[in-house]
Amino acid sequence: MKDIVNNERTLHEFLKKMIVETLKLEDISAGDIDSDTPLFREGLGLDSLDALELVVAIEKHFNVIIEDENVGKQAFESIRTLATFIQAEYRQGA
Repeated sequence: MKDIVNNERTLHEFLKKMIVETLKLEDISAGDIDSDTPLFREGLGLDSLDALELVVAIEKHFNVIIEDENVGKQAFESIRTLATFIQAEYRQGA
């Protein structure tokens, strides 16, 4: 996982695939998601239940804790902000 976290492009692609697979998005593929597209509201249109599922997936894959709703709102603005958050918080083998 360290190699994925340390490579921005690879991390963006991993996150896009993870979102599509975790949320079972049928009308969108990972390739359709731009790194700067908002994940909620007018962007991908995700909702609060989707956010909970993503928090669990991110904590599982990256051993990163999203402490509260405010942290989550900032981290989940887009793939780019989520990747930046994960790179800052990633704890290898913790």
